[in-house]
Amino acid sequence: MDIKPDFENIRKTARHEEPDRVPLCEVLVEYPIQSQFLGRDVTADDLPSQLEFWMKAGYDFIPITVGMMTPGKVTDESVISKVIKEVMLKDSPDADKVEAWNLEYTSFVNNRADFERFPWEIAGKLDFSKFHEVKDMLPEGMKVIAVSGKIFTLTWMLMGFNNFATSLIMDEQLVADVFQKVAEIQFKGLEEIFAMNHVGAVWIVDDLAFGTGPMISPQAFRDYLFPWYREMAERCHGNNLLFFMHSDGDLTRLMDDIIDTGVDVLQPIDPTCMDIVKVKEQYGDRLCLVGNVPNELLRSGTPAEVTERVKYLIRTVAPGGGYCVGSGNSVPEWAQFENYMAMREATLQYGSYPIQL
Repeated sequence: MDIKPDFENIRKTARHEEPDRVPLCEVLVEYPIQSQFLGRDVTADDLPSQLEFWMKAGYDFIPITVGMMTPGKVTDESVISKVIKEVMLKDSPDADKVEAWNLEYTSFVNNRADFERFPWEIAGKLDFSKFHEVKDMLPEGMKVIAVSGKIFTLTWMLMGFNNFATSLIMDEQLVADVFQKVAEIQFKGLEEIFAMNHVGAVWIVDDLAFGTGPMISPQAFRDYLFPWYREMAERCHGNNLLFFMHSDGDLTRLMDDIIDTGVDVLQPIDPTCMDIVKVKEQYGDRLCLVGNVPNELLRSGTPAEVTERVKYLIRTVAPGGGYCVGSGNSVPEWAQFENYMAMREATLQYGSYPIQL
C-alpha cells in the first residue's frame, strides 16, 4: 500500500480530530528492522536509507536525535558516550571497554568535584548535521521530529542511581545543579531546532517509572524535572511545534503532573502495567495516546495475534482521534520482522476513518 506522508495527520490526531487514517508512530525502529524492510543494510550514518524506511513504511515523520543520548540502549552513537570516551578517557587504556564509558555500568558525577571538572561545555556541542542534511530530502508533507529529553535519565545515569537517590536527601543542590546542566544543554539544542521549519515536534524520551510506579517521589519530579519540561512545552508551543513525551512504566501517579507540563502526546502507555482504554477514558480529552502494542507480542507472538491487538486498539481507542498505533516501547532488533509488519499492515488496513471494526 502506497501511503504518502502528511504530518497534518499527526497534528489532527493530537488535536483529537479524526484525520483520514490512524497514524503509525514510533520513536525508534532499530536498524536491523529497517534493513529487513528495505532489503539492504541501514546504518546510523545512512540518513537517506533511514528516511526511505520511515517514508515507505507509512510514517508521517522521521525522528532525529538532538541531545546527548539517543533513544534505546546506551551506545557509542550517543554524544555523551563520545565525550566520555574521547575526553574523559582519552589516555585510559580502558577507553574501548564498554564497562568504562557506558553509563549503564559506571558513573562520572559522584560529588561536587566531579561536577566541576565534568566537560559540560564539550558535551553541549550537539551535532545538527542530520537536521540540515535531511531538509532537502524530505518529501512533501513529511516532517522531522526532534528527539530530545533524557533530562532525568541522564542526570541519574551520570550520578549513578544509588548516589543520585542518596543525594536527593543529602545533597539536593548537587542534584539540582546536574539537572540544570543537562537541561540547559537540551534547551540550547532546541533553540537551533526552533528555527527549522521542517521540524514538526519535539519528542522527549525519559523513563520516569517502573512497572510498579514512579522511580522517585512525585514531589521530587515536581521539584527537579517537571519545571524544565513545562518550559520546554511552552517554547515548543510558542514555535508551533507539538510536544511529545515517552516514558515506560506505570505513570498513573504522575498523569496529572505530566498533563500540567503541557504534553500533547504521550507514548507508549506501557501495556505491561497500564490499561490504555482506562487512560483514554480518563485523560483522552487532554492527551493524545500512542503505542500499547506489547513488545513481548512483537517478539514471541504470531502475526495473527499482533493483528488482533492492533484491531482492538483501533476499535477501542482510535474513535474520535487522539490515538496513534505503535509498539509498547519501540521496535527493537529482537522483534520478529513478520510481527512488526503485521502491526504496520493492520494499521493501514483497518485504521481508516471512520473506524468500522
